[in-house]
Amino acid sequence: MAAPCVLCSADASDTHVVAPKTDEIAVCAICLEGVENGPKDAPHWQCLHGAIWSTEAAVQVVAYRVLNALTEAPWARDLLDIAYLEDDVKAWAEAGMTDAGTVEHRDSNGAVLSQGDNVVLIKDLLVKGAGFTAKRGTPVRNIGLVQDNAEHIEGRVEGQRIVILTKFVKKS
Repeated sequence: MAAPCVLCSADASDTHVVAPKTDEIAVCAICLEGVENGPKDAPHWQCLHGAIWSTEAAVQVVAYRVLNALTEAPWARDLLDIAYLEDDVKAWAEAGMTDAGTVEHRDSNGAVLSQGDNVVLIKDLLVKGAGFTAKRGTPVRNIGLVQDNAEHIEGRVEGQRIVILTKFVKKS
């Protein structure tokens, strides 16, 4: 019997080298396709709810990268919000991400914003579709960067995950 896929527990038919290190993990064909060519939001990737909490650093790294690639999936963003990776594991995960560093996000003062930074709103913002106004001075912790748009970040305000224009925040 084949070893189980470390991400979804199906029978693993392949291995994947977790760059830039040389650690290998056993993966099934579906997971290998998504890891190497970018995942599409599908029920299959719900397996990452368990994989992100693995005791193996290489599995956490791959789960973190796949979750970051699932930009359209709200559940993936929510899972990233609660996931915890040791600093060295997170650095490994971000070092191997292909999109890392291609878009630079800057706040209203020109300071560079990074994934996980804390910011403060500098203006009252009407949140369309949510029916509330985010007040000036509201802290937004652990922001997410919108990879393909330097003017957008994501953050949680009053329990809602919203997109915020970088010109309305300052790094705290």
